[in-house]
Amino acid sequence: MSHLTMIKTLNLRPFYSTSSLRKIVMTSMLGAAVTMSGCSLLSVYKIDLPQGTPITQTQAQKLQVGMNQNQVLYILGSPAIRDTLEPNRWDYIYDYKAGTEGRRQGIADVKNASQHLKVYFDNNGIVTSIQGLETLPQ
Repeated sequence: MSHLTMIKTLNLRPFYSTSSLRKIVMTSMLGAAVTMSGCSLLSVYKIDLPQGTPITQTQAQKLQVGMNQNQVLYILGSPAIRDTLEPNRWDYIYDYKAGTEGRRQGIADVKNASQHLKVYFDNNGIVTSIQGLETLPQ
């Protein structure tokens, strides 16, 4: 027998049929669609990111000209900025970026140091001026 007759006698059928190929393609497409839709439903948990000291107008209105630095620390806590070049000024700045939980509760972002309270002292550490009360929330 020659090689040509051997090839002719072999019945070569495709490994897969058209219907099984369609089933594989449809299953793959359905799986891809389910996977991609799941990505939008399941997101990564993001933490709330507060930076600085959150102060309300009610807290800040307890400050009075004539108080000393310890009294200010007791009422407001530590300032966000104590500038070594301007030691008689304390800055209380607050920024907030809502994460997953903050968005669920509807808490708005606070950006660009829009809540900024400045407390000025004289050389003896006594409050002489308070600025920025209007930037604080009620």
